[in-house]
Formats: sequence, structure tokens, C-alpha cells
Amino acid sequence: MNSMTATPSAKRLVEIYDTTLRDGTQGEGVSFSLQDKLNIARRLAEIGIDYIEGGYPLSNEKDVAFFDRVRRLDLGATQVCAFGMTRRRAFRAADDPGMKALLAAETPVVTLVGKSWDYHVTEVLGVSLEENLAMVGESVELLASSRQVIYDAEHFFDGWKANPQYAAKTLQAAASAGATHLILCDTNGGSLPEEIAELVEAARQAVAGHDVTIGIHCHNDSELAVANSLAAVDAGAGQVQGTINGIGERCGNVDLISVIANLALKKRGYQVLGGGSLESLTELSRFVYETANLQWRGNQPFVGNSAFAHKGGMHVHAINKSAKTYEHIDPVLVGNERRILVSELSGRSNIAAVTAHHRLGEDRKLMDAILAEVVRLENQGYQFESAGASFDLLVRRVAGTLRGHFEPIKYRVVAGDRNAATHHVFAEAIIKLKIGDRLCFDAAEGHGPVNALDAALRKTLEPVYPTLSEMRLVDYKVRVVDSGGGTAASIRVNIESGDHNETWGTIGVSENVIEASWQALVDAVEYKLHKDESQPAGPVRPPAAAITEPTR
Repeated sequence: MNSMTATPSAKRLVEIYDTTLRDGTQGEGVSFSLQDKLNIARRLAEIGIDYIEGGYPLSNEKDVAFFDRVRRLDLGATQVCAFGMTRRRAFRAADDPGMKALLAAETPVVTLVGKSWDYHVTEVLGVSLEENLAMVGESVELLASSRQVIYDAEHFFDGWKANPQYAAKTLQAAASAGATHLILCDTNGGSLPEEIAELVEAARQAVAGHDVTIGIHCHNDSELAVANSLAAVDAGAGQVQGTINGIGERCGNVDLISVIANLALKKRGYQVLGGGSLESLTELSRFVYETANLQWRGNQPFVGNSAFAHKGGMHVHAINKSAKTYEHIDPVLVGNERRILVSELSGRSNIAAVTAHHRLGEDRKLMDAILAEVVRLENQGYQFESAGASFDLLVRRVAGTLRGHFEPIKYRVVAGDRNAATHHVFAEAIIKLKIGDRLCFDAAEGHGPVNALDAALRKTLEPVYPTLSEMRLVDYKVRVVDSGGGTAASIRVNIESGDHNETWGTIGVSENVIEASWQALVDAVEYKLHKDESQPAGPVRPPAAAITEPTR
């Protein structure tokens, strides 16, 4: 089982070890419920992740429950690992509570972390260098009698730089005791790629007499975690540990999304995930973001919403002729898509690309009119990059093809403190619309002014347009356009809405935040109605998060 094993096609296998469920949860603002962890484990197994680190069974009851429940899931060839530390000082390994918890988790693989930096041994653990070697060897030996053991050498790179002879001895102690993998951890995230490559080779030489796989575990404190991981693989590492989207403590762990994509699509001679398709990478990335209740990182390589977004007119002109002029891979390979943005920087090429589905032909005069309207509105504070639905309605309006499903006449919002003693606040919205030849007047309450407007709008329109019941608010953002105006500054409101099939963005701009919100709400509803008319109803896909544990 050495790290240089090659497949018959001469591609070297590189194992992918995911620690999103343990190391990832140490990131600020990241927390997973038990069901979240089970759902993510299922998704990781579906794309072919080799190892999933489920948690530390001694630390909390949720992780104990996870190891009990995950055994009932069919994860295919993916193996689940319990994570723990070497035995405590002055304990026999068999009597140590941590060792007992790892064995009780009943996972086929156990990942054990130990100290490889002499400074940490003496100053943090407070034991002698010899005692630390015994802690490593005895802990691995106990677990290896019934489990596969992956040994994580914490602070390996700092330790080797300080005392290479001792760092080598810690690896040799783990290998001699039966560990199958020795993972070199850049725990502080401060190493450079050339250092990583050099010390991976040094570690391989130090344990050349043992049948072990060398692996790499990088943190991103110097923004080099991906580069460092790839350098380690080139130097002979056969396993990469990291997290989906790079979540984790401080600046995070290495982003496995980028590692997988680079090894499979960019570098030569390596195979990951069994050589399978990477078309689920974007969906997996966004599923983890949503489950962790984190905002997507728009500029994330390969899977970000902006990874294949083009804004400059010259770029779009070239993209229309040949996509590879400004794209390093076909976005379809990782399940992403090309996006053409529209702004004051756009040219006719942008407008033509984005409006292709409107079948406007080669009407240059109309394209110029649309572009002029975009420039005029952006000068007022509009931005259509994340408001594609509002831009779609703008095109229809300029082209003279917009058929409004309703006409807003007026609205009124009342909000305040209903009870000064209890601070019970309230919001009420009253709206008047024209639907066809009929005037409609209604009111609704909400948790705030915008929610009240949304409720009143739906209450008035749903009897006529019942599909609006499928529509939901996904996100609501407020930005100040001109901070120099103080409290009278223009406000930009972006609303993201969704239904069973897709999400769409709308925008409103005004010096009044309620008015800006009303503009965006009206556009969101109007776009939904136009969309439903132009697209036949398709099969309803359940939400991605609705994954439940199978019964047995």
C-alpha cells in the first residue's frame, strides 16, 4: 500500500479524505446538526470520496450518535473514520477514555493525531520526548489490532524544521505500530510549496522500510493550501485531507473542490474519485454551503457563481466565438455554467448573448436601446449582475413585448410599536392593484414592512394566479448606493426568489428602502408569472436537503 501505486492506465491513485464534518465544524459560524452530518456524508459518498471523518466520539453526544446512525447508511466503498488523539500521559492505552471511545465508535478506520514537534511535546503536552513516542506507538498498536489506522502528524512541517530527527522518529513509531497512512499536517498553514515538496520526500525516505501511504493535510493561513497539497502529491503523497469549500478554523482547510478538480482535470497522471465524473462538484459545494447556512463564495474557483461569469464586452465578444479564449475548462465538467453579465461595461455582445432566448435577431438599434437603458439605470445605482429577472423584464419593456399581469396603483405601509411597555412591534401593508379591468384592494400584516408588503401582494394575486403559492423568498439584501448622502442616500435592494425549479434575482433602487423593496418584489412576482407562461410545468424536484436515513 505505498503512495506510488499506479493503475493499469499508468495513473496514480490519490485518495481523497474529507474532514468537513469534524475539522470543518471548527470554522467560525459553522455548525451541523446530526441529520446535517448524515446528509453530507451521503452526498460525499455519492461522488466517491474515499474517507469521511465523522467526528471525535469523546467530545460530544452528537458525534457518538452520528457513528451509530451512519452504520445504517449505504455509503458504498466510502469508509467512515472516527477521529481521536493518542493516549494521555500516565495512562495505559487500553485504559484511556479516548481509546475506548474510538473503539466503541465501531468505524472500520480510526484517525489518530499525535505530536511531531518537540516544542509542542515539552511545552504543550508537558511530557518527555520519549514518553510522546510511547504514546504514539502504544495508541496506534492498540487500535491497529482491530482497525485500519491513519496517523495524523500534527505540526509536522514546523516540527521537522525544528528537529528533523525527532519528527522522523514520531513517523517511524506510528508506522512500526501498524499505521497504514502517515499524514503530514501543515497545522499552522505557514509552509510554502517548495518546503512541502522537500519535506514530503524527506518523510518518505524516513519510513522507506515501511509499507505506508504518505498523505498531506494543509491549512490555508497563507492562501497556499491548494498549491501545497498539489506540491505534496507531486512529491509522492497518496492521500489529500481537506474540507468541502475549505471551511475550517482560522483561514480554513484546503478546499477539496479545487484539489479534486485540479488533480482530475488539470494535472496529468493522477486519478481521484475512481475516475468518475465531476459534474456533481458544484451541486455538492452549494449543498454544503446551504447546510452550514453560509453564503456561497461567488469567486470560488471551478464551482463559484462567478467562476465562469463574463462582464467585459471584449471578453464576451471573444467567448461567443470560442469559449476557451477566456475559460480554462468547460464549466459543464464540474457542473457549473457560463454566465454573461450585463452592466455599463457591456457591449452589444453581452446584450446579444443574454437576450438570445428572446429571439430579438440582429436588431442593432434595439440592442443599443437596451444597452442605453442599462447604462442609465446603473448610473442611478442599479446593478443587473445578480438581478437577471429584472434585466429580463427590462428587455421586454424596451422591446415592447412586456405584458404586465397586474398594475400597481399604490401602497401604504404602517409600522411601529404596538405596546411601548412590551415593545411588541407590528407592520401592516395596504395595497391597491389593477388586474385586467378590475381594481383590487387588500391588506396584510407581516413581521416587518417588507414581509407585510409581500404578504399583501400574494394575498391579492394568488386567487388569480395560483402558481404564486410555489414562490418563496430565498434572500434579501440591502446596500447603500451613495454613502455620502447619509440617511438620505439611495438604497439598493436585491431579492432572490425561488420555486420548485429555479431561483431568480430582482432589484429596486430608491432613497426609500420600502420603495426599493417594493420595486424588487413586484419584479419578482412579474417574472414568476412570465416564466410560468413560457415554460410547461415539469416534474417537481424535492429540495436537496430532504435526505432522510433509510429504514432497515
